[in-house]
Amino acid sequence: MKIEQQDIEFMKKALREAKIAEQEGEIPVGAIITCQGKIVARAHNQTERLNDVTAHAEILAITAACNKLGGKYLTDCTIYVTMEPCVMCAGALAWAQIGKIVYGASDPKRGFARIPTPILHPKTLVISGVLSDECSEIVKNFFTNKR
Repeated sequence: MKIEQQDIEFMKKALREAKIAEQEGEIPVGAIITCQGKIVARAHNQTERLNDVTAHAEILAITAACNKLGGKYLTDCTIYVTMEPCVMCAGALAWAQIGKIVYGASDPKRGFARIPTPILHPKTLVISGVLSDECSEIVKNFFTNKR
């Protein structure tokens, strides 16, 4: 699929969430969920703050979007996430039947695209590489500064 201007604009908002995570000492991943072009959820990693390994940006955004929209399915929604979702998050996005996933940086170690069996809902569209340099740079800098 082709990257559209709105994909870039919403990814910039997801990057703002990633920067909040970074300021809080979290791995800097941010997510935005939109429905009909409007933001319905924002989240960033909070695994340290909540002492919860499942508190990834995507999981928190899914919960917030479902609560806001009043249902468990997000078929008409798009998630913009700064890093390729891990297998856990991809599974949650599949169960939520998200309509579209747009992500920035690839994750060659833990990203869902590396597993041989398709994990996403068959109708989910995926766009990768949106602002990938900016999205990967924030994570690289975070880990460089940690060491």
